[in-house]
Amino acid sequence: MKRESEEYLKHWFFKRKRKPLVIRGARQVGKSTLVRNFCKYNEIELIELNLEKYKQLNKLFETKNIKEICKEIEFITDKELSKPDQKVLFFDEIQATPEAIACLRYFYEELPDLAVISAGSLLEFTLSKHNYSMPVGRIEYLYLGPMNFMEFLEANKKTKLIEYINKNDFEYFSETAHEQLSLLLRDFIIVGGMPEAISTFLDTESLKDVVDVHLSIIETYQDDFAKYATHSQLTMLETVFKYVPRFLGNKIKYSNIDSNAQSREVKTAINLLIKAGVINKVKCSNGTGIPLGAEVNSKKYKLYFLDIGLVNTICGVKHLNLETLKNVRFINEGNIAEQFIAQHLFFSNLLNAKPELFYWLREGKSKNAEIDFLISINNKIVPVEVKSGKSGSLKSLHQFIKQKKSKTACRFDLNKPSKQKVDISIPNDNCNVNFELISLPLYNVVKLNINRSIENSEGNSVFPLFENSEH
Repeated sequence: MKRESEEYLKHWFFKRKRKPLVIRGARQVGKSTLVRNFCKYNEIELIELNLEKYKQLNKLFETKNIKEICKEIEFITDKELSKPDQKVLFFDEIQATPEAIACLRYFYEELPDLAVISAGSLLEFTLSKHNYSMPVGRIEYLYLGPMNFMEFLEANKKTKLIEYINKNDFEYFSETAHEQLSLLLRDFIIVGGMPEAISTFLDTESLKDVVDVHLSIIETYQDDFAKYATHSQLTMLETVFKYVPRFLGNKIKYSNIDSNAQSREVKTAINLLIKAGVINKVKCSNGTGIPLGAEVNSKKYKLYFLDIGLVNTICGVKHLNLETLKNVRFINEGNIAEQFIAQHLFFSNLLNAKPELFYWLREGKSKNAEIDFLISINNKIVPVEVKSGKSGSLKSLHQFIKQKKSKTACRFDLNKPSKQKVDISIPNDNCNVNFELISLPLYNVVKLNINRSIENSEGNSVFPLFENSEH
């Protein structure tokens, strides 16, 4: 299955002064498969070494002797590292041999023509606990999340629907295309973006088989708890792990998670799961200017899960069949819609930058206002509201527009794409707000998912939907 990140790998592989690449992301999002497919599709020789199988190499990597290390790799793989053109040396499960991470700088300095990629499960914990000199400035990062909806369409071979989404046509709207995309969106909400789950769904179209994959991934995550937490932390990790899917997007209050636990215990568990990539934090920003991270209130945040398919399995959809699910209304449909948008927006920033996502919250004695997400487009802040149906109040959006004097806002719902000028009076405030509202179907979030450090493959603007909008 093709991943958009392959375009980034291609850009990295052919650029001048390429540095060793470290792929970071949660377990089972497809890091190793990404590298293998990239090499296969681009006819690049892959020299792969799973360091979990060769932990004894850690002492060799300690020597920092690149010549000796390369000789050992050639013996193990039975492949030549000389003449490195059109070759990739891939260290998989690099966390099992921590000294190999520090050694990446010497590959860069002594063998700059050799393309080196590394990846590993729970790599964040190895990186945070290292007691050696990190190769700062000598390596690059690629952050990988679950497959997005556009990649899901690609895997389903929905070429015409992909072309339709790419056109961004607000004038011509196809009811047939919208209906088909809405049904596929429903499938994605159930199946999610974990590569194995999507592959299983395409092969069998069986929800039971997909749920079996989900349950296996969930069990793997839970088994990992013991690898990065103390025995006393395990119960709280399990509690947080089950809490987040059921209360997606709620502002975190530690007593709501466990009223009998100390805040410090809950906070530690949350931070461990964030580091493992299992849950994602959306930070509360004042939203006054760029960068959004400069005005974060660290005490206010909300959480979303890694993947929407895993969310639904944890919440119990395994007891229903696929056809029933396509027609049923989820009790937490609003939160599910937010989860869908959140996991797409979270990985919509530069692939080589650590993923971040923000929201806005104004709390008062009598009036609260909240914007689901804040994103930056063309160096301007755009508030994003998510609605699970075809209608919904935009009172909070009006308050944000009034306070921040924004000129553009985005709403995701089930309606057809549209742009409209809004001029509305705010009750009790004796003022009007004027802005352009861009309304998009939920599935159109994929058009905000190409904000990369390079242009997309057609050389188009990374944000065509907002090209002609006032800011």
